[in-house]
Amino acid sequence: MKQLNGTDNLFLAMEKGNQTAHVAGLAIYDPATAPGGAVRFKDILKFYEARLNVSKIFKRRLVRVPMDVDRPHWVDDAGIDIEYHIRHIALPYPGDWRQLCIQIARIHARPLDLSRPAWEAYVIEGLDNIAGVPPGAFAMYTKFHHAAIDGEAGAALIGALHSPAPTLKAASGDEASVTVVDRDPTAVELLSRAVGNNFNRMVLASKLVRELAPVALGLGKKQLEAWRSGVEPEQAELNPRKAPKTRFNEALSPHRVVEMLKLPLDEIQAIRKLCPGSTVNDVFMAVCGGALHRYLKGKGELPEETLNAQMPVSTRGEVKNADAGVQIGTAVLPLFTGLDDDGQRLRKIHAAAGVAKQQMELLGKDLAGRLFDVLPGAAAQLALKNLIIPKLNLTVSNVRGPSVPLYMAGAQLLAFMPINMLLNGMGLSVTGFSYNGVLWVCLVADRKMLPDPEAFRQAIESSFQGLLAAATAEAAACARPAPKPARKSAAAAPAVRAPKRAPKRAAKPAAVETPAAFPGKTRRPSPASPRSKRAAAV
Repeated sequence: MKQLNGTDNLFLAMEKGNQTAHVAGLAIYDPATAPGGAVRFKDILKFYEARLNVSKIFKRRLVRVPMDVDRPHWVDDAGIDIEYHIRHIALPYPGDWRQLCIQIARIHARPLDLSRPAWEAYVIEGLDNIAGVPPGAFAMYTKFHHAAIDGEAGAALIGALHSPAPTLKAASGDEASVTVVDRDPTAVELLSRAVGNNFNRMVLASKLVRELAPVALGLGKKQLEAWRSGVEPEQAELNPRKAPKTRFNEALSPHRVVEMLKLPLDEIQAIRKLCPGSTVNDVFMAVCGGALHRYLKGKGELPEETLNAQMPVSTRGEVKNADAGVQIGTAVLPLFTGLDDDGQRLRKIHAAAGVAKQQMELLGKDLAGRLFDVLPGAAAQLALKNLIIPKLNLTVSNVRGPSVPLYMAGAQLLAFMPINMLLNGMGLSVTGFSYNGVLWVCLVADRKMLPDPEAFRQAIESSFQGLLAAATAEAAACARPAPKPARKSAAAAPAVRAPKRAPKRAAKPAAVETPAAFPGKTRRPSPASPRSKRAAAV
């Protein structure tokens, strides 16, 4: 039995009304690589049944404490029904990309049954008319409650459920690593644990205040001094402010939309050269910022203030225990959606991300998790609603996945699209997952807020192409040999005729050869010299 940590409990508390709190992934497989060239549904059931010990998430279910005086606990379920958790469906005719997206959106909108282990999977056949998908291919949509898994743990689970070759077995886990209990803890046992747990949280809260007080005061003093002195005013825009109100910042409806696309990683690496030191995450953020600029401008709804994105940050480096629950922090990043220049947006996002990372390092990447660990559940929800969400418009995140082809039951994994959860007041999320040389991107949104997901997908593609074009143009400019400096004509070089008594002035016209990076300091070529005209044109 294991108790939920503060972040786990917050995700569990989010599950209410039209707000579901699960995350998912859509995988597409080619069975041609499997033995016999086919994978049947019973093969998939057998494959998963043999690997339930790969992760404890497959067998755990929730047990709540009476009157919710303490956080719930995960207990191992002795009687898991594999055929309940893995279902088999097919797309309706014509089985095209639009039908697949609609089907995934419908399934993703439904909450999980938390009286059972918090996951479900759907094997989807009938992908008959999807461009680029081979005949006989099938999809598998799998969702887990966010209280049980985060992005990095999900990536590790994908690796554990697959093998690097069609004939190799995926990891089956340690049979002895999962303890199966025959009964749930009694109410008396849960309440007795609650007394000690709540006392421990008060001790941790006082310790956290003592640690953070001097750091917070130091940050506040530094910000105040910068504001008073007016030093580095250009840095002010790198710190996020209150988010503007957009179509994505309303209460959620029961319906979702989903759209997916792929971005080649080699082209992302080329874009990184636009801004030395930038990361794949910086580029992805810039792509999303450009997409929001294009989409909202096309609707006549682009606000003057920049939209802000929630940027989840893994803190698993801070916590070594693999069974420690959800381990993520969060940063608020301005996306500079008001800019028309895609390259400038990338450079500003890179700078803002650096500021956000410095602040997180100073306060500790795991600060959010530590706060949620000591705050009562109701207080954590109020903090999220009133302090965090008003600074955000959407969630943008990406997870690094395997860089080599993977196989499940012999079928090759062709694509993997991550699908995030939505929050009231944040009805759009864009997530990337890198796999086998491609960044697979999925956007999920409230259908009322984004009735045209194809248009937003096109905005992402346009933003990406804009960055790629800027990177290609800059690379071409750098590769082009610099023009030779123009030879001065007689009219443009009067210093040659200077008297011998002033030799220093005779050397001064060398300033004409100032590099083209400083055109304001270059003399205008004499019209008497055709060669000078050609040099100026270059």
